[in-house]
Amino acid sequence: MKNNYFLALSILVSIIVNAQNEQVKQQDTLQEQQLKEIIITSSRIDLPFSQNSRTITIISSEDIKQSAATNVADLLQQFAGVDIRRRGTAGMQADLYIRGGSFDQTLLLIDGIKVDDAQTGHHTMNMALPIEVIERIEIIKGPAARVFGQNAFTGAINIVTKKSQDNLVSLGVRAGSFGQKNASVTVASSLENSSHLVHVSRNISDGYRYNTDYDNQNYFIKSTFNKNALPIEMITSFSERKFGANGFYASPSAINQYEETQTSLIGVSTEIKNEKLTLKPRLYWRRNQDEYIYVRQDPSIYRNLHQTNKVGAEFNAEYNSSLGVTGFGVDVAKVYLSSNNLGQRNRFMTTLFLEHLFKLADEKLDITPGIAVNYFSDFKFHAFPGIDIGYKLNNTLKIYGNIGYTYRIPTYTDLYYSDPTSIGDENLDPEEAIAEELGLKYITKNFNASLAVFNRDAKKLIDYVKENTEDRWQATNIVELNTKGLELNSNYNFKLGKLNQSLNMSYTFLEDDIKSINVNFSRYSINSLKHHVTSKLSTSFIKNVSQSIVYKYAERTSGDSSSVVDASLNLNLKAFEISVIANNIFNTEYTETNLVPMPKGNLLFGLTYNFK
Repeated sequence: MKNNYFLALSILVSIIVNAQNEQVKQQDTLQEQQLKEIIITSSRIDLPFSQNSRTITIISSEDIKQSAATNVADLLQQFAGVDIRRRGTAGMQADLYIRGGSFDQTLLLIDGIKVDDAQTGHHTMNMALPIEVIERIEIIKGPAARVFGQNAFTGAINIVTKKSQDNLVSLGVRAGSFGQKNASVTVASSLENSSHLVHVSRNISDGYRYNTDYDNQNYFIKSTFNKNALPIEMITSFSERKFGANGFYASPSAINQYEETQTSLIGVSTEIKNEKLTLKPRLYWRRNQDEYIYVRQDPSIYRNLHQTNKVGAEFNAEYNSSLGVTGFGVDVAKVYLSSNNLGQRNRFMTTLFLEHLFKLADEKLDITPGIAVNYFSDFKFHAFPGIDIGYKLNNTLKIYGNIGYTYRIPTYTDLYYSDPTSIGDENLDPEEAIAEELGLKYITKNFNASLAVFNRDAKKLIDYVKENTEDRWQATNIVELNTKGLELNSNYNFKLGKLNQSLNMSYTFLEDDIKSINVNFSRYSINSLKHHVTSKLSTSFIKNVSQSIVYKYAERTSGDSSSVVDASLNLNLKAFEISVIANNIFNTEYTETNLVPMPKGNLLFGLTYNFK
């Protein structure tokens, strides 16, 4: 299989190199200048998109508009290699996976702030912001521990919020299937020495089947003060979700489950910059509260209430010298957990980061070694090195590779959770892996493509096992897993007359190999996306009218497969925008996780009024 990967890579290199000509080179120079405006901000060394030696996907604000998605969960599912396993509509409860990892092996960041949840990875997507306040999303795939620290086991996703903009008030309403009613207000204000972005929204639904109703409220404020001198940026977010969870977590027969979550974030940061040195200090506080009720009508039967607080301080720096660019930083944080099931817990953690970018051979070759050293009060010291290498074959073509150790700290659920059927283990070790990747990027003015092959050898993965049928499932470090795969991405932008069109296609193949487990019963189940195809065609044939159609094919290692088509139509009438969004237009019957059936034929009509 590996030979096939490298054969495909060699063929692609040959085809692309032979297709070069002088006209394309001129277009490439323009494209490279445009891409320099997109700086990957999630690491310590800020690099233009085209210069990174990692597999990174950028979802721009224009992509979001054309996505036929109303929330981050639905949006991310349109990109191969990202496995969003949803339960119901509007991303009310969804788990995030990258390249076959688990729902706690992908790190989520908001403007570079790590918002991992120590209680359980099921709450990762609670922090996903409303798409109205998002400027772009950076998807970083592959080993990322040396860049981000804990829980970037298979990759990371950084949601970048909008910067200050002109004065604007936007009012939006949507209504559609299953009693969905959405309303939002977004206000942007630019003053002489400060700027502000405020968003409030509420989304409700009766549910697409019994006990899947929801009520979701979002509040967001981003302010920049003292912007004419040393700007200080503050971000505040609060999300409350209340939803019926029919079959979401226990067996499909548990139809009366119910959950309420509250997630908030406060971050304050600034940037001090001179000719050679850039300093980026930051303070943040993330809070999550989760109330789970097994029988909605009678909470006394079984109820969990967890409150998790993470308070942290980061200091990152970038120094330019004749030897290249050095990035270094420290992240200090403390986690507090209060739970009726998990007990009273706290954890102190410190991470030191160091990396250096060398540019050699007339800046065609870049080499970036780095290391992260962690201390956890309950897991002691760990070191995770890695290296990225890239070589520009010409202005349009770059080959790159990276290798690194990566890890995941067990959640408090893994360590201490107890119920009538399962029990945690407080002596669990962190999950560990070494991952390698080899890739190729081709970028021109109107067309870009990438190919990557990757391999990950993981050990100490946490499984729940038992020896006898009457025993409780016991958490333990027992699983060893090899994951290898291939990923292809392409995007083509073109015009019909003066109207913009775009076509995006991507494909990911995964192959998992679980090592033998010497126990009688194991709960560990690999159900990755073995084949994952996504494509999106965004067109405009009439001025002020645009439409998109999104196709998603998923085949899991279990053999289950599905094809889903979404579509959207947008009409722009100066201050008014009218939209129609249709999800699963062919009524495909399928599930994404825990045998929860996904809704059919979800239709939303929207009206937005923008005035300045």
